[in-house]
Amino acid sequence: MANPLVGIFRVKELRERIFYTVLLLLVFRLGAVLPIPGINVQVLTNFFRTQQNSGSAIVDYLDFFAGGAFSNFSVFMLGIMPYISMSIIMQLLLIVFPSLKKLSQEEGGRKKIQSYQRIGTVAVCIIQSFAVTQYAQYIARQTEDFFTISNFYMFASIAVLTVTTGTMFLMWLGEQITRRGIGNGISLLIFAGIVARLPTAVYELAQQVARGEQNPVFVAVVFVMFVAIVALVVFEQQGQRKISVHYAKRVVGRRMYGAQNTYIPFKINPSGVIPVIFASSILTFPLQIASTVGGNVAWLGAVSRALAPHGLLYNSLYVLLIIFFAYFYTQVSLNPIEIAKNIRENGGSIPGIRSERIEEYLTKILNRIVLPGSLYLALIAVIPTIIQGIFKFPSSISYLMGGTSLLILVGVDLDTMSQVEGLLKMHHHDGLTRKGRLRGRNL
Repeated sequence: MANPLVGIFRVKELRERIFYTVLLLLVFRLGAVLPIPGINVQVLTNFFRTQQNSGSAIVDYLDFFAGGAFSNFSVFMLGIMPYISMSIIMQLLLIVFPSLKKLSQEEGGRKKIQSYQRIGTVAVCIIQSFAVTQYAQYIARQTEDFFTISNFYMFASIAVLTVTTGTMFLMWLGEQITRRGIGNGISLLIFAGIVARLPTAVYELAQQVARGEQNPVFVAVVFVMFVAIVALVVFEQQGQRKISVHYAKRVVGRRMYGAQNTYIPFKINPSGVIPVIFASSILTFPLQIASTVGGNVAWLGAVSRALAPHGLLYNSLYVLLIIFFAYFYTQVSLNPIEIAKNIRENGGSIPGIRSERIEEYLTKILNRIVLPGSLYLALIAVIPTIIQGIFKFPSSISYLMGGTSLLILVGVDLDTMSQVEGLLKMHHHDGLTRKGRLRGRNL
């Protein structure tokens, strides 16, 4: 068990979980290349190949989260983003409406909240898939023989049904990976989409260097920058603040437990990569509607141009949303009131802090940690995109090799590896207990 890679294949449960996860990710990648009915794939491919205007950058941005499924007009072209958008809306509704919050805390209430979230996801998918049909109509006006179904309303009905079903199937895949596989299923689907497009992006960059369109020195500088960003992300994800907690002597049954000292580990960025995913999802929703319907509606076209991923407005909103969701998710996952209540109920105390002021102290510590952590996260997410814009890298490469993709890749990888190590340690301890000759005192 000293080597984690060897241990992965020795432990049967972990091996089965990993194979199950890989199998479902392969299903996801297969669906990303299956086009929706009624589309002439050859005409679609030629359209995106010849398109060199600002719209292509937006398509590359939407492809970034869908793993290339958007430009393929596949059944998974919306990706998992509608589900993430609805989960954000539901979390906000739990805060705004106390009745929903009370319902979520009742027995069986969490299942009801999840059912509401799934229904909301269907509604979001219908809106976004209808916008996709309008974008298909815009492409059809610029090409010939784009539709293989002569009746547009028939095509729109089939497309809305197919794309909505594809997103709901992806949501089910993510839940199955979380339950029976390894890692967070939703995050792994985004991770797989980014990884699948990296080889193509690197190949395109190598072709541009060979043709003399890119300066090799600039490419080397950007590569070094990417390595530095990965190191910064790992450093930020591993950093933590330890809060000392002292537990007094207490009697449980007939036994007396002695005083012990422990600590509460508060990470510099407790929410991990979640703020980046949430902020990207919130911005993707209006951008996808504006860019797809913008060809038919003038003011939506203006909104699409204003929200260009390389623009100042987009990056400003992106930074603000990352900071907001860092605070929001931290308050949801780490509630200082609940932590202080658990400390007092177990006879604990924080040295130098009165018992009734533990909540205030923990809240102050979290606020001091989250602000620099969120600013650091936003800086990593935005700076590479700006620098690559200065170097005039293609948008397909910039989105995949920029700060956002690296934050998601490194964050999801660290989270998945921590779960693998946890399972390895659990099985290692089980082996010691089962095989070792250990006896209790009462025996």
